[in-house]
Amino acid sequence: MLQEKNYDFLKRMQQIHIPGRRDHSVKGTENEVLIDESWKIAVSEKPSKKALHAAMDFQDYLLVSMELSLPVIKLAKGDNSSRCICFLKKEEYSDSLSHAPEKSGSFAVEIAKDNVLLCGADDNALLYAMVYLEDRMNLAQAPILPLLSCLREDLTRMRSIHSGAGVDKFPQWQFDAILHAGFNAVDLFLKDIDTVSWGHCDVASLIDEADSYGLGVVLYNYIRSFKHPDDPDAEEFFDSIYGEVARRYTKAKAISLVGESLEFPSKDPATTGKRHRESMTDGIPDTRPSPGWYPCSDYPAYISRIRDAVHKVNPDMEVIFSTYNWGWTPYEVRKKFLENFPEGVTLQITYEIFKQNRKGDLACPVMDYTISAVEPGYYFTSEAEIASSLGIPIRATANLAGCTWDFGTAPYVPVPQRWIRKMLILKQYLEKCGVKSFYDNHHYGWTPNVMNDLEKEIFNVSGERDLAGFLLKLAERDYGKEAAEKIVKVWEIWSSAMDFYVASNEDQYGPWRTGPSYPFIFQPNITRTMSSKEIAFPTEKTAHFGNRIIKTLYTPYENENQSPGPLRYPRELRDLREMLRIWKEGLALLEEAKKGIPEGLHNDNAQRLFALGSFILHSIMTTIHIKEWWLLNIHLQASSERKEMLAVLDKLEALAAEEMDNAAATIPHVETDSRIGWEPSMEYVCDKWHLEWKKRQMESMLREVRTYRKMVEL
Repeated sequence: MLQEKNYDFLKRMQQIHIPGRRDHSVKGTENEVLIDESWKIAVSEKPSKKALHAAMDFQDYLLVSMELSLPVIKLAKGDNSSRCICFLKKEEYSDSLSHAPEKSGSFAVEIAKDNVLLCGADDNALLYAMVYLEDRMNLAQAPILPLLSCLREDLTRMRSIHSGAGVDKFPQWQFDAILHAGFNAVDLFLKDIDTVSWGHCDVASLIDEADSYGLGVVLYNYIRSFKHPDDPDAEEFFDSIYGEVARRYTKAKAISLVGESLEFPSKDPATTGKRHRESMTDGIPDTRPSPGWYPCSDYPAYISRIRDAVHKVNPDMEVIFSTYNWGWTPYEVRKKFLENFPEGVTLQITYEIFKQNRKGDLACPVMDYTISAVEPGYYFTSEAEIASSLGIPIRATANLAGCTWDFGTAPYVPVPQRWIRKMLILKQYLEKCGVKSFYDNHHYGWTPNVMNDLEKEIFNVSGERDLAGFLLKLAERDYGKEAAEKIVKVWEIWSSAMDFYVASNEDQYGPWRTGPSYPFIFQPNITRTMSSKEIAFPTEKTAHFGNRIIKTLYTPYENENQSPGPLRYPRELRDLREMLRIWKEGLALLEEAKKGIPEGLHNDNAQRLFALGSFILHSIMTTIHIKEWWLLNIHLQASSERKEMLAVLDKLEALAAEEMDNAAATIPHVETDSRIGWEPSMEYVCDKWHLEWKKRQMESMLREVRTYRKMVEL
């Protein structure tokens, strides 16, 4: 059985070209070409750095993954290129092409029995072409390519992603992994000039390094600028911040803005006009929203100031603004804001957040990122349609990299059929509203998974059309032909289980976020210090957010568009128990499937999938238990009968014992795959240490329960 120590997953992630992929029994068909030792890899006589990068990466791939050693040669224009795999830009190719690449990043593919041509529109296209060839061979599990002639061209213009190695941590291998996963840009939190989340960083050099892998850099703005756009010194003020960003980082692809990082002294009476932490008078909270959380009438002028400061220096740097923080507001308010939206700015809309779900007669909206909501919410659909009609370019917070807040420390959510449905719906919005730019993960990072392969194909003009067949091929690639059909069925079962997921704030900031290490707090407050019962979840001091995004005192976080917790919880418990039942069914089938997989790469992959599925199963159990725990605590405190209170205490102790067993049973699974239990901004929160901490915390908590029992019996 696999066993890893913390952070071992980073060593695995560094290995872009994986040994053991070749199946020597595969010989190809008459409609395919088998590359052997008689072939060469060719570039032009004066190749660019990226062309050489593409050729040499492919050379290394063939050696490591396909056990095939080929030389890299240079071809003069017009030279005979028989039995060559050629990486050329279109101006370096003398003959005509059936599919001429024009769009940046696109490339023509011509595969014949005695020649393979990758002809790119530009240098970046040759890197993407290299990845395409490697993907095709990985699917074949041999150095075999299908005979074809096509144009590979992304339907999207940008798909950006945060690092999977840690918040704002981009070693060279992470750029390489992101390139191979199919993304073309990275997101970097910018807190000040040359300052990112973890401290000082040579951002300009990082941008250059990303570019060498064909990746742009989006500067995700964290720089505060509390200034009204009408102030006399506003132009100089915004130039000193955003003009300076544009001057320092001339090669940055874009700057991304979001309301919560851009509070300003708005004069709109619908808001406080203050920072959210200062929105009170004499200790009395002002219940109006802060300007960072509302589409103020003067917000367009504020954004315009930032745009002008950036574009005065660099007109090519895209300015993006996200309305994520006020998707909850009425349609008419949001519509008015968009009708005044500044020209030359891209609008970013979140796909699923605030989607209103009805469960019987209850309102259970989506409160944060989740794949349980396959279809978009009204906030997304309404703003996409308005923006499209106004000619505003649109970017979606799409989360298509495979990770969400559903299970905060899972490497990805293994429900590809569900991801396919979401991607196909987003593709419709790409076609009808021009949603051509995707923000594909937040700071929770990413890990290579089949959703990356699916996104490459679904959003390409010549991508796979038989997605069910393609998914089966991906399962064969990763788990072997004998197990593939069962693996696809497991994914299908788990995809259906997500129909019963609960996407509430208290769950996604609680048990879903950490997993089974989530603490259970006895809510009656036995205290001599009058302190809160909330406890600080133990996280590394160096973590970007650490325990600031974990709420340990479980309680409903109510929302004006949501039914109250006491009404929701009985229905949510029924749903979660059904989710648990279905998830167990998938896990049982996976256990059966993995028994027949021989030792090697496929078996390792199956063990990690089983560990992930088991971790999610135990997370579902924790979420069920904490809802039951809260209801029992409320029942206990609302009771005035001694006998009834003692009976509730019995149930609490029994539930605690069950949950402690559940946490202990999770330990082998987080040791199988060290990526489970880790999230970039929190670091480890559900490794073996934290699961054992949970046991100690609950033992301490049970002493409180016993004390309370004595109090009841006084």
